[in-house]
Amino acid sequence: MPETAPPPLDANEPLAAAVAAEREAQVAFLAELVKVPSDNPPGDCAAHGERAAALLEGLGWTVERHPVAPALCAANGMRSATNLIVRRRFGPAGEAPEGEAPEGEAEGENGGPVIALNAHGDVVPPGEGWTKDPYGAEIVDGRMYGRGVAVSKSDFATYAFALRALERAGLALRGTVELHLTYDEEAGGEIGPALILREGLSRPDLAVCASFSYAVTVAHAGCLHLEVTLHGKQAHAAMPQTGVDALEAATEVLRDLYAERARLRGVVSATPGLGSAAVTVGLISGGVNTNVVPDKVVMRLDRRMIPEENPSEVEAGLRALIETAAARIPGARVEIRRILLARALVPTEASLALAERFTREASAVFGTEVRTTGVPLYTDARHYAEAGIPTVLYGAGPRTILEANAHRADENVPLDDLHRATVVVARVLAEVLAA
Repeated sequence: MPETAPPPLDANEPLAAAVAAEREAQVAFLAELVKVPSDNPPGDCAAHGERAAALLEGLGWTVERHPVAPALCAANGMRSATNLIVRRRFGPAGEAPEGEAPEGEAEGENGGPVIALNAHGDVVPPGEGWTKDPYGAEIVDGRMYGRGVAVSKSDFATYAFALRALERAGLALRGTVELHLTYDEEAGGEIGPALILREGLSRPDLAVCASFSYAVTVAHAGCLHLEVTLHGKQAHAAMPQTGVDALEAATEVLRDLYAERARLRGVVSATPGLGSAAVTVGLISGGVNTNVVPDKVVMRLDRRMIPEENPSEVEAGLRALIETAAARIPGARVEIRRILLARALVPTEASLALAERFTREASAVFGTEVRTTGVPLYTDARHYAEAGIPTVLYGAGPRTILEANAHRADENVPLDDLHRATVVVARVLAEVLAA
């Protein structure tokens, strides 16, 4: 996209004016979220949820806290998490300017659609290479720096202050806007959005999920995580022939996996932005000492799937590849355990209609053509889509995800992009609730 300055926003337009009036408050809100660590792993995120809830209550809203049971957290590789839900209902003019439903009115019964806005507060650990404090929320040249500031604590702020703008603008709207703030995206989303939907805590008609750049995302890759354990037999390093070397078996598996990676470069999606399928071995451990033939090696692998692939066939093929490779070492035994299966996000007619509203408004607000795209990541958006809810990803971010340094050192978000994305979200919400 061209590096042109975006046009000035119309100060007389109610939603833009409402967002501008709380610009400093929005920046302070985001800074407070960045300053509270919520790294996942280890996934001890309850404290961040409580801080976020307090900030939302400071905006005058009722916040539902839904703590996740400790055993369920542990089963998903986390220590603690609390899902937060804010519901703001809009009715006929004058009926609910503060967003509260009349007595006895259930969710959705005010005659309009229910729109869920989902962002996650858990983040990857900072890692090395930072030139700024990962939890400092430092602002330099109009950008705020910090772990999670782009993915996706910024969209806590985007969605909250877009909702604030709707309330302040005094428009005639009908329907419900819900904030779904969750804490397990880095672990798969099963105890965040999936739990909210599974337990019937929300039944939205449309969903908007956190994004990473100007583009409106309508598709993303699927992902399969497998844990592969290779068993051998210990032996003294002076007599390796008396044992079964699990690392030798692992080497055979790795050789075939990397050959598969080369093959997958040619398996390319027709959806722009998704690229090709891929396989990566991300973790490996094993052995007991330098002078002992290793009897056990454990590895975890990540298989990215394009929408055109069938997840069941992909998993079956990968298992067969691993088992065949391990069998080349006599006496070696292999166990394969599925850790995660995230299905691809595939656009629908209804999601594309919602995306069209976002591309139109974003193009106008940013002064450059904003298109729909796909990303080779997997996100929580899939949980809403799998529940039959038309879903798109849109939120604060620079022109590309790489510019944000997402999941890298010196992660940042341009504050002007944060405010403009907030205007875009507010305008789309207003259009949908007025339709």
